[in-house]
Amino acid sequence: MKTIQEAVESTIRKTPFLEEALNEKLINVSSLARVILPEVSILLKKQVKAGAVMMAINRLSPANELRIRKNIRKFTLSLGDFIVRSDLSDFTFKNTSTLFKEIARILNEAANNSDSFITVSQGIFETNIVVGEAMLPYVKEFFIKEKLIHNIKNLASITIKLPKENLEQPGVYYFILKQLAWANIPLQEIISTTNEITLVVKEKDINNAFAILMDLKR
Repeated sequence: MKTIQEAVESTIRKTPFLEEALNEKLINVSSLARVILPEVSILLKKQVKAGAVMMAINRLSPANELRIRKNIRKFTLSLGDFIVRSDLSDFTFKNTSTLFKEIARILNEAANNSDSFITVSQGIFETNIVVGEAMLPYVKEFFIKEKLIHNIKNLASITIKLPKENLEQPGVYYFILKQLAWANIPLQEIISTTNEITLVVKEKDINNAFAILMDLKR
């Protein structure tokens, strides 16, 4: 059976922003205890006093988070170049046998066009394609018979080169994405490879997003 301490830790750590704000002493412990009291009581299947929850919150150890944050801070200083692209469009199609044939066609066209930009992310039920303006005519031609699920234009992207150590450092993506979330910048797509991550946002947000991410390297 869970203790009050375990129930409180479990409740708070489901919300990373909350845990970080608590460690930065940006949250009133008494108010937080009252907010999470019902959930803690449900987890323990009994009534719990707010005072006991407050004590458990005050005993939370930030050591692990501080260690991770310190490592990530060191990691972000070694981030590679940022590459910004504009005039992008995002398409999501339902997966079909014919779709994959058309993807092969458009990738072949992109290979013959040095100025083209295209990314393809295949999921279980749908495939996402982000293209630059030069590839738009091919998308409209090749995928005309495919089931379009979603489309949005006027996008821009920031590609970040990651150090090889990113595979061993927990919290890398969280740390990067958190900055944009706190700035209220919605991400349209996240495209990643082993040592790169590309964030796609609306063009109106690109300047703010770029400035925030550049701050990570300072």
